[in-house]
Amino acid sequence: MRNFSEVLLKATPLILIGAGLAISFRSGVWNIGAEGQFYAGGMVAAVVALQMEGVNAWISIPVILIAASLAGAFWGGIAGFLRARYGASEIVTTIMLNYVAIILTSYLVTGPLMEAQGLFPQSDRFPQETQLPRILSGTRLNIGIYIAIIAAIVSWYIISQSRRGFSMRAVGASPDAARYAGINVNKNIIYSISYSGALAGLAASIELIGVTKRLFQTISPGYGFEGIAVALLANNNPLGAIFSGALFGALRSGAEIMQIGAGVPSVLIFIIQGLVIISVITLGTIRAYRKLRPED
Repeated sequence: MRNFSEVLLKATPLILIGAGLAISFRSGVWNIGAEGQFYAGGMVAAVVALQMEGVNAWISIPVILIAASLAGAFWGGIAGFLRARYGASEIVTTIMLNYVAIILTSYLVTGPLMEAQGLFPQSDRFPQETQLPRILSGTRLNIGIYIAIIAAIVSWYIISQSRRGFSMRAVGASPDAARYAGINVNKNIIYSISYSGALAGLAASIELIGVTKRLFQTISPGYGFEGIAVALLANNNPLGAIFSGALFGALRSGAEIMQIGAGVPSVLIFIIQGLVIISVITLGTIRAYRKLRPED
């Protein structure tokens, strides 16, 4: 049960990030900045959490989650605005913003938010009132997994069943045709990348107040980049991100266990993830080729 709980714990941020990126990719916006949006959400979550001592958990926890989501949305929205207004490639801008967010986090934990003892580059431990309740005693699994699954379902509904989702899918399929049909392309670009940023920020807040309980220099082992693979494996379907996120969570958890128990390098996980991505892309290319190939 403990190992299974660790799989779900590792899967939680991947499900959230993967579901958000699925929305962005379906909209034709290549958000490569989920890592930076994760860090942006983490910074704000830490700042808010440290001010919540003595505040009821029913108030402090939602405030932290919302604040972190807004921070991630804002960080993603920067790249969305630059593309919509100036035509700047969101691939370039989101990658650049990744480094900015990581450097800002490093500054905070070595400066304004550094723990009172000043021994390590980390913040003070968050107040008990801000920490997410655990689901199973004796494990680290918390209610964040429920939040992730609900967010993925809501994301699926938005992109597949709502009018907004139809507009975003139309923009992703053909921006020119969508514009001709009267759809506000720029608005949908900004919305989609901001939405994916919001889920990345939400993932960071859950990681901080549910797992680490404080802000570190490296709050992410690469969740933002793994989330890209999660979305691709799910075929950009937010519901599929639940299962692909669980798969990647199992791979990450298993890699740690193998390294401790058998001495197998944990970097093996990246090789496996790479093979999964290559397989998905190859199969997608083959299917696309078969559709385009004229029938005999």
